[in-house]
Amino acid sequence: MNFFRGVMGGQPAGPQPSGAETIQKLCDRVASSTLLEDRRDAVRALKSLSKKYRLEVGTQAMNHLLQILQTDRSDSEIIGYALDTLFNIICNDEEEEQDAASMGKQKAVAVPDENPQKQVDDLGVQFTDKLIQEPENVTLLLTMLEEFDFHVRWPGVKLLTILLKNQCVQLQAIILVSPMGVSRLMDLLADSREVIRNDGLLLLQQLTKNNAAIQKIVAFENAFERLLDIITEEGSSDGGIVVEDCLILLLNLLRNNSSNQNFFKEGSYIQRMKPWFEVGDDNSGWSAQKVTNLHLMLQLVRVMVSPTNSPGATASCQKSMFQCGLLQQLCTILMATGVPADILTETINTVSEVIRGSQVNQDFFASVNAPSNPPRPAIVVLLMSMVNERQPFVLRCAVLYCFQCFLYRNQKGQGEIVATLLPSTIDANSISAGQLLCGGLFSADSLSNWCAAVALAHALQDNLTQKEQLLRVQLATSLGKPPVSLLQQCTNILSQGDKVNRRGSKVQTRVGLLMLLCTWISNCPIAVTHFLHNQENVPFLTGQISENLGEDERLVQGLCALLLGICIYHNDNSLENYTKEKLKQLIEKRIGKENFVEKLSFITKHELYSRAAQKPQPVFPSPEQMLFDHEFTKLVKDLEGVITKAVHKSSEEEKKEEETKKTIEQHDSIVTQYKELIREQDSQLQELREQVSSMSSQKELMQSSLAQQLSQIQQHKDQYNLLKLKLGKDSQGQAGSQADGAQVNGLQTEELGQLREEVEELRRQQATLHSQLGEKETLISTLRSGSSQEAGDATGGPVNTDMTQELEALRSQIQSQQAQISQLQTERTELLRRAEAKSSEAGVAGGSSEDSALLADLEGRLAAQTSETDRLKAEVQGLTEGRAGMEQQLASATSTVAILQAEKAKLQGELQESKKEQDDLLMLLADQDQKIHSLKQKLKDLGEAVDDDDDLRDQTDDDYDEEEDDEEKDD
Repeated sequence: MNFFRGVMGGQPAGPQPSGAETIQKLCDRVASSTLLEDRRDAVRALKSLSKKYRLEVGTQAMNHLLQILQTDRSDSEIIGYALDTLFNIICNDEEEEQDAASMGKQKAVAVPDENPQKQVDDLGVQFTDKLIQEPENVTLLLTMLEEFDFHVRWPGVKLLTILLKNQCVQLQAIILVSPMGVSRLMDLLADSREVIRNDGLLLLQQLTKNNAAIQKIVAFENAFERLLDIITEEGSSDGGIVVEDCLILLLNLLRNNSSNQNFFKEGSYIQRMKPWFEVGDDNSGWSAQKVTNLHLMLQLVRVMVSPTNSPGATASCQKSMFQCGLLQQLCTILMATGVPADILTETINTVSEVIRGSQVNQDFFASVNAPSNPPRPAIVVLLMSMVNERQPFVLRCAVLYCFQCFLYRNQKGQGEIVATLLPSTIDANSISAGQLLCGGLFSADSLSNWCAAVALAHALQDNLTQKEQLLRVQLATSLGKPPVSLLQQCTNILSQGDKVNRRGSKVQTRVGLLMLLCTWISNCPIAVTHFLHNQENVPFLTGQISENLGEDERLVQGLCALLLGICIYHNDNSLENYTKEKLKQLIEKRIGKENFVEKLSFITKHELYSRAAQKPQPVFPSPEQMLFDHEFTKLVKDLEGVITKAVHKSSEEEKKEEETKKTIEQHDSIVTQYKELIREQDSQLQELREQVSSMSSQKELMQSSLAQQLSQIQQHKDQYNLLKLKLGKDSQGQAGSQADGAQVNGLQTEELGQLREEVEELRRQQATLHSQLGEKETLISTLRSGSSQEAGDATGGPVNTDMTQELEALRSQIQSQQAQISQLQTERTELLRRAEAKSSEAGVAGGSSEDSALLADLEGRLAAQTSETDRLKAEVQGLTEGRAGMEQQLASATSTVAILQAEKAKLQGELQESKKEQDDLLMLLADQDQKIHSLKQKLKDLGEAVDDDDDLRDQTDDDYDEEEDDEEKDD
């Protein structure tokens, strides 16, 4: 009361406000208070009232609480109170249900038809609908999970969980489109606080129910890795309820989701399941939680190899389970002692689906032996349980399913089972699978009769060889009487059962034997002949079909009609008394065709037929309902229509049909011949097309080779013209030098003319280098254009590597040329200095003004040559930068082999040409040095003062020799 007085503002004692009025005032305080403390106290009060006054708080305060979540996110305490209050008004927990039930009793006078439980559930759903009407509210709750504070994150997880329980589909749709919605929920598994992590598992369980899109997102958020780590940390099968929650979540993610199953297999997570099934020698004292965990683990294995999955995915998982040793571990549990019955049953079912249709796994299972003395095959031990009427019903069904899966598409295993029944392989000292099946087939227990008949039928499924081999089996019924065949004994049991039917014979035995006989003689004319050879069989069948029996016997009549129809459809007419035509006449006289077809349809109309046709595993609620086998339903579906047609056809129609078949066969043979002729022509045409394609490619190669040779010839012509022009200029230069020698001071004038000619030669050589650089720029442009066209080709890796190596060689070559050009500049400078010195010395001695003009002209030309050399170096630098860019482009591009080879040849030719030009320059320098030396000697002879330093000459000679050695090393 003091609390309410505080809420009401300290009013004096008097009539106390009702709960609704108090909640209204608290809501007003939440909406209007400016102080955070006041709002926090009001929300705390709403939380304390939210369980008792759930309807009032939810109706009046929900919007205010959502507003608090938006505006007061900085205060974790008030956010926690708000989330707890929302959880209380939406959750339908046991305590609340009891309160609601008591309130319902009080109101029962006014509303006697109200259901309190339904009221409570409807109330939670109504508040859930109100909250998720605005998707922004769900997004707001998801953002609450980003808060690490325990008092915010934990209530947020619980609230989202209860929302998913109440309105799963609607909330899944909102979370699916919410940005990072699933990722925020996945972060809960990484929380170090176990209570949040465990409640996060429950939240994800609700989130992933029946929603493939969310299942895929959760799987690709690394859910498998995290869940398997948690299972390992919690102790695997020995763990607690957390392991169970993880396994349930894994089942949600994998069941009926082929994408997640493939991701689970490719992520090598199947290998991590093997340690789960490592059980010790002492299997006593299994806890209930361990049984539950191991049961879920076995279900998880079955999900990966379920017969409803695609055949390719199932086969791949079966292979992985064998390779990692998981199948071996399951077989160890199968043969262990002390294992609980339900775990043993589920293990048998799991092993069944792991080996179903997998030849390698089936062969391994056949080699498994039980730890007995002497060792017995696991198949024999399981069959002993199947035919033992004291074993639990579900265990016997599991063994039958395991045997069926072992023989599914396993002709080798079928042959081994049938061989144990043949006279030559029977071992009197050991119990075989065939002996157990025969013992169950003829025992007094009808369930053993049915299971043994179905198991033996699976040994004959789609295997004509084993059907014929089983006809050799002879049975000794009693002393002093000759043995009878297994086929005859089955018909004898049927006829004897008919005689004692009115005394209580069970239908289950007769149904099992009829299914075995139908499977046996189907598509086996020899077995049909053996069956008809017994004169009592056909009258027995016609008698069964023609009688008007009760509902329980209709199924037997339908199976007898099916058996007789198989005798007509697969009859080879080898017995005169039971040809196709005579059997049909017998049906028409004693049964009637319409009546026969009606009795045949009783099979598919039976309610248990459709149940057995749904899935391969025999699952029956009680032994009495165990009547149909899954594979037999397929056989009935295939034969019902053709038998109906065969019965209605007359002999004339059959003759016409046979003639038509012969005509069709002849037509088919002709068509086959033409098809073979067309295939041959197609193959020849394909060969011709390949030849044309090969010749076209050869033509293109020859054209490219021709173009390359023409370009080489043109290059040789150009080089020849350049050499010819060069020789002509050399001869003209020699003539000019001789003419200059006739002038005054002839020796000095001749020497200056020679220097002029040498400078001109250097200029021509630089012009040649400039043209070569232009050609290289053109080559770079060509390669760039080629790289843009060939950017999509992914097969040019080796070619790009070769081109890069060639470009590196070209770079080193150009660097060498730059060094040589620098050396030539130095030498020209030295020559100019010497020429100036000689000119000044000649002026002192009385040289003429004409010599001074010549020297000035020479200096100008040398300066121009120097500037030209600098420009050439700049162009080389630009070329180097462009080449670097080209190398980056060539990293992702390719060009054809022919073009690269042609460019390579061209670059090699340029390299040879550069080497020749370098040799020419060196020869020119040597000649120039010799001429300078002779000029100095002549000046000395004329009496001029010339510095003649022998040491300097020797040093110059040595430098020249060192340069030659360096060039030889570079070569």
